[in-house]
Amino acid sequence: MNFYIQQSIHINFIKIGGVTNSSVLQIGSAGIIKPQTNLYNTGGFTKPAPAGIKPEGMILAPSVPLQAAVRG
Repeated sequence: MNFYIQQSIHINFIKIGGVTNSSVLQIGSAGIIKPQTNLYNTGGFTKPAPAGIKPEGMILAPSVPLQAAVRG
């Protein structure tokens, strides 16, 4: 049986202590989070994109510092 719930939630302030890989923040009804992926070709492209160009001196590293997961 499927239930479809419509909610209106107003949040004035929220503080997130930390986010790690595969984190989920759910606000609203409890239940199952079903992953969904949709692939649309809205630009009408017919060929693959051209290969990227690596600028000289570019470092292949994250642009922002990443923090290791903390176990509580």
